[in-house]
Amino acid sequence: MVTNDDKVFKALADASRRNLLDTLRETSGMTLNELCEAFDMSRQAVTKHLVILEDANLVITKRQGREKLHYLNPVPIGEIYARWIGKFEEDRIRALNILKQALEGDKS
Repeated sequence: MVTNDDKVFKALADASRRNLLDTLRETSGMTLNELCEAFDMSRQAVTKHLVILEDANLVITKRQGREKLHYLNPVPIGEIYARWIGKFEEDRIRALNILKQALEGDKS
């Protein structure tokens, strides 16, 4: 069974898709044509990457008239951070606090 985390990791595994996300982070609400202009890829390649990003819920779209606008959805990345990275950060912050207290204790 493929989980949403699996889809997010698969989507983030490709440099082109990460670049698309970076572009949408800088300029949210871009059309397919605008995204194609920003990259040296065919329209079909950009569309293929967007489908994977949408399937992972990293990109959400909204129809505005005849245009389809693409927006970065940072929530799945935040969930990955909380589950996989944040846990390691807690230990590192705790270790830095202990080190700080020890160093400050040596100064007195």
